[in-house]
Amino acid sequence: MTIIHAVNRLRNAFIPRLLTSVVEESLRQFPVVVLTGARQTGKSTLVQHLPSAGARRYLTLDDLDLQARARHAPDVVLEEGGRLTLDEVQRAPDLLLAIKRAVDRERRKGAFLLTGSANLLLMRKVSESLAGRAAYLTLLPMTEREKRGSPDPGPWGRLVKAESTKDLARGLEGNGRVTAEWAERALIGGYPSVVLAGSSQERARWFDGYVRTYLERDLQEIASIGALADFRRLMGLAALRLGQILNQSELGRDAALSQPTVHRYLNLLETSYQLVRIPAFARSRTRRLIKSPKMYWGDTGLAAFLIGLGDAEESRRHPLAGALLENMVLAQLLAWREIEVPRPEISYWRTAAGAEVDFVVESRGKLFPIEVKASRRARPEDARAVEGFLDEHRRTAPVGLLLYGGKETVRVSSRVLAAPVTAVL
Repeated sequence: MTIIHAVNRLRNAFIPRLLTSVVEESLRQFPVVVLTGARQTGKSTLVQHLPSAGARRYLTLDDLDLQARARHAPDVVLEEGGRLTLDEVQRAPDLLLAIKRAVDRERRKGAFLLTGSANLLLMRKVSESLAGRAAYLTLLPMTEREKRGSPDPGPWGRLVKAESTKDLARGLEGNGRVTAEWAERALIGGYPSVVLAGSSQERARWFDGYVRTYLERDLQEIASIGALADFRRLMGLAALRLGQILNQSELGRDAALSQPTVHRYLNLLETSYQLVRIPAFARSRTRRLIKSPKMYWGDTGLAAFLIGLGDAEESRRHPLAGALLENMVLAQLLAWREIEVPRPEISYWRTAAGAEVDFVVESRGKLFPIEVKASRRARPEDARAVEGFLDEHRRTAPVGLLLYGGKETVRVSSRVLAAPVTAVL
């Protein structure tokens, strides 16, 4: 379990994370479990409060002495025996070959639990040395349900299986709190420290420190970046393109950076879990589709900070309000995806003519389109693109969902249900 002292009636409660049971199950199935995620999502706390934590030796590579030993004599670090948790393992990548040797000698389930703040799947040494030996999990920022004290994945699994709008309505029953106020929650995001922050000023100071530490320390562990001011400027410009189709040439022009540099910087942001690129849904027999990815952030609070949003009312009026709400829904979808087997695909759909559906969930042979609107009223025209997608994929996509900023659950067409966005949060 992760210790979170909640700021509401759940203060002093011990709140489990959605991924806790998945980590435990993976430790029973694989010799190595790799838990990655952005810095400050709660990885260290989670691994130290797993039900099985007492049976594991815990070492953190934040310890400089341990770092030095791991670099010069990695096998010695592992020689004490027993099951081992190694925190922030990206700081001593030479350990990975030693772990491979240890696993190959004795293929014991749950021998090593590794955590890292960079996407180890994208780091060459991990993919080469632990191939076929490890399960990979990602701890994302806290979901809205986790923040309320419930490690519940939400209704997504039921919604994807729906065959009618009645099924969708039943799948949403009892979910969320019917309120149109989502903006304050988006500004907070899901980093545990910010969830606990007592004021917007404290929240802003935390995000400022987070960005500084990310630029000056964490980023340097992945790649050498000399022009930090250029990188910080690109972060801000990327945030202002929240929810938009990625155009690296345009982004490079506005940031006064070459396209290869923009490409490299964006890859680093994605590797460290700050940036999320959603691929385009690319299957169509009758339409030309856009194929470039869309760009979101791993945490809505950090995105709002980079954009410069300060309060909920300003956020609701801002031109990027709809994109911020999309990002909030996406965060819940990505957390649900982490616990699903087989892993669902999440993409967006856009035609060359401009019709667009924000998210398409593909799971077990079915397609489920989701449109997100920040407006307080649901109108039939808001579902027009979803209807177009359903027409295109009649066999695999029977119904779609329109999430909006209002309070009522209503049918806006025979195949599309409109529901308050809070019903899925």
